Amino acid sequence: MADSSLVIRRIRARPVLAPMKLPLHTASGAIDQAALVLLDLDTTAGITGRAYLFAPSAAHLAPIVALVESMSEMLAGDAVVPFEIEKTLRARHKLLGVHNIVLFAMSGIDMAAWDVVGQSLNQPLTTLLGGTPRPVRAYNSKGLGLMPLPALARQAQQLVDEGFDAVKLRLGRSEARDDMDALCTVKKAIGDKLTLMVDFNQGLTVAEAIRRGHLIDAEGGVHWIEEPIRADDFAGCAKVAQAIRTPIQIGENFMGPEQMAQALAAGACDYVMPDLERIGGVTGWMRAAALAQGAGIEMSSHLFAEASAQLLPVTPTGHWLEYVDWADAVLMEPLRIEKGFAMPSLRPGLGMAWDEKAVKKYLV
Repeated sequence: MADSSLVIRRIRARPVLAPMKLPLHTASGAIDQAALVLLDLDTTAGITGRAYLFAPSAAHLAPIVALVESMSEMLAGDAVVPFEIEKTLRARHKLLGVHNIVLFAMSGIDMAAWDVVGQSLNQPLTTLLGGTPRPVRAYNSKGLGLMPLPALARQAQQLVDEGFDAVKLRLGRSEARDDMDALCTVKKAIGDKLTLMVDFNQGLTVAEAIRRGHLIDAEGGVHWIEEPIRADDFAGCAKVAQAIRTPIQIGENFMGPEQMAQALAAGACDYVMPDLERIGGVTGWMRAAALAQGAGIEMSSHLFAEASAQLLPVTPTGHWLEYVDWADAVLMEPLRIEKGFAMPSLRPGLGMAWDEKAVKKYLV
């Protein structure tokens, strides 16, 4: 149980633009900096809980910071009890709606609160939740975007050389044949024994997703097709899932477990991959894990590799960890990868500490 003597003093939010080692080329453009909001939940007991949020772009940093700061004022003097914190914040934001960046801010505070609880009991989050820390199977999700084929082949081999036996390729070019050329190029570069996922980043219509899905079925060798159409079109996604053989993966845009329940009820997918800042932090993740268990559907993570490595071991249908290193630039001890497995921190809580020198350098 949380120590009720732990009281929130304040929650600090600091925006940074962290450099990415490999730029990500998507249909929306190239991204070479990770826009992050670093959270520090300070308590009267001297324990500080840490978490970070990922902003879609630098333009979204300021409103997320402002939301966290306003929530800090609401929570100052309250005990660090994650479920009670969530109840308080949901009640205060009911009329505005607990979606999008409001939910982002709440999720970050939830993660930081669980970090405090873990530190107070001297337990890693996995242990705190009743599990045992263990290596988690991961796929390399850095790079491999919409780029020329020779560069794509080189980068695919580079990702494999980092010790992974699974990688993800972004698709969504204007012509289906160009996507298939990219797919074949990467398959040839990594070989038949490795696992390959593909991600359309919501880039297709239902009809086009079915057409390209049939092409991928015919080519074979793809572990899943991620977000082929608009993220909230569960009926459309169900049509795609029913029409093609390759499994459909969605979930990074689920706004809370409630929306995940709607997707599962619609038969929209074969796999799910919630995102910690959209699903509701650690608290939301555990609720989502129960839904996935009830549906008998495998659950992977989206981004937030450090916390996800703590949560997947206590996820009954835990599947894959999506590995990106976008927060490494501001972490004292980045998540370690060994032979394609994420090695979760054994430090109490989430086990994260900021490299303050780097934070100062990249502070917005």
